[in-house]
This record gives sequence, structure tokens and C-alpha cells, in this order.
Amino acid sequence: MAGDGEPISEAEALEQLRQTDDQSRQYYAAWWLGRMRSRHPEAVPLLLAALRQRQPRDVGAGVEHNAVARNAARALGKIADGRAVSELLVVLDDADDGLREAAARALGELRATAAVPLLTRRLASGPDVAGAHRSNSPRLQEPCEAMLEALGTIGVAEAEVLAVIKPFTSHGRPLVRSAACRALLQLTGETVWADELLQLLQHPQLQVRRAALMDLGAVGWRPALVPIQRTLAENSLKLIALRGLVENGSGSEAGSDDEAVLMAMDALL
Repeated sequence: MAGDGEPISEAEALEQLRQTDDQSRQYYAAWWLGRMRSRHPEAVPLLLAALRQRQPRDVGAGVEHNAVARNAARALGKIADGRAVSELLVVLDDADDGLREAAARALGELRATAAVPLLTRRLASGPDVAGAHRSNSPRLQEPCEAMLEALGTIGVAEAEVLAVIKPFTSHGRPLVRSAACRALLQLTGETVWADELLQLLQHPQLQVRRAALMDLGAVGWRPALVPIQRTLAENSLKLIALRGLVENGSGSEAGSDDEAVLMAMDALL
């Protein structure tokens, strides 16, 4: 927001990102440019400069800088400009796992096939190492959900990639299992992975049901229409998932019954 509480303009967002004295203004500006999918010629260069502000985790000032860098990575993914790929690949090896998470999601949005070897290398140690819990932290050693989702979205269905993903379908954390099944469903189209996601729609934890909704919508698995309607979750999330069925349609009913999905959406409004 501007100093007077009014929303900022694109020109103001660019100026806020250009200055380096106030990281909170940079943080908001990076978010704004990504949210608005800015096509201004200065947007990507400034976001890349913000991405380079990242600091080692043991540097005190790095907290603010890395927050800006994380928002810059997210924005670069939303703007979907290929110039960002090479620098986001470097960030995949950053010590800050929050930055690795943001970079993985951005590379997925960019469909960056160059990221596949790095993502599979980070996950190759499996659920017991890459997916292990950090001591005194709810986070895992690697941002597994983001990396698994990126592999599915990028779409390289090589045997080596599938072999890295499959062990995570047995991870102790349901959200990781959901991300792994989503990726495998995208890459293989095999119904068994959709069945796993449909089971997660009935999970006792709302957070897990929400994730499964979003994952089924992201894949566009049409046979999930009725289960999505029946899921105990917010109608707003069901609408997002149903919209995904239309936009990303896959499965035996893909493309055959948009009207049924649109009627289901109308019923939720």
C-alpha cells in the first residue's frame, strides 16, 4: 500500500522495488508486480536484482533481504518470463529452504525442464532424508511439496523422475503424499494416483482436504467432480478446484461434460 493507505500503481511498485533502503516496501512491491503479472520492461530486471539480494542464513540482515528475494522468486514465476530460469536454478541450491521452495514453485510455473535434474537430485534421498523433519521445526529438510508439485507441472515423465517421486506417496505427512500423487497423476495419468487423492478428500484434517481439492483441480481430473462437491471444505475452494477441472481437464471424461462442471459451480455460488 502507499503511505496514505491507497493501493499503489505499477510505477510506484517499480520505484519501491528499485530502492534498497526499505525492505518492507520492496517486499510489497515484489508481491504487487507478481500479483498483477506486470509486463513492464523494468519488472523482470528489478525482480532479478531483488532475488540477488539474498544473504546467507547466518547473516543477521539476511532475514529481510531473503523475504524480499522469496517474494521476487514468486513474482517471477507468476510473470512467467524465461529470463528468470537461470537465476532461479541457482536459488534451488540456496541454503535458505524458503527460497528453495519459492524457486521450485516458480520454476514449475515456468515449465522449466532445466530444473528437473536439480529437483530430482534434491529429492533423490527420499522420505527418510530429504523428507525428514528438521529438529525443533515443523519444516522438512527439503520443501518436498513444492518440489514434487514442480516436477508434475513441468511434465518430464522419465522413469528416473517417476522413481524419485513414488517413495513420497508413503510419506508420513499427508500434504507430501498429496503432492506426490498429484505429480504422478499429471505425469502418468494412472488412476491409482487419483484414487489416493480422492481418499485424501475424506481426511479428518481440513488442511489435508483443502490440499487434495487443489491438487485434483490442478490436474483437472474430471472423475473427481462429485467427490469434490461432497468434500467438507469451503465452497470457495471447491469453486477453485472445479474451475481447474474445466481448465486442466484430464481423465476419461475430459472435455466431454463441461456443462456438468459449470452447473456444479453455479450450485456453489
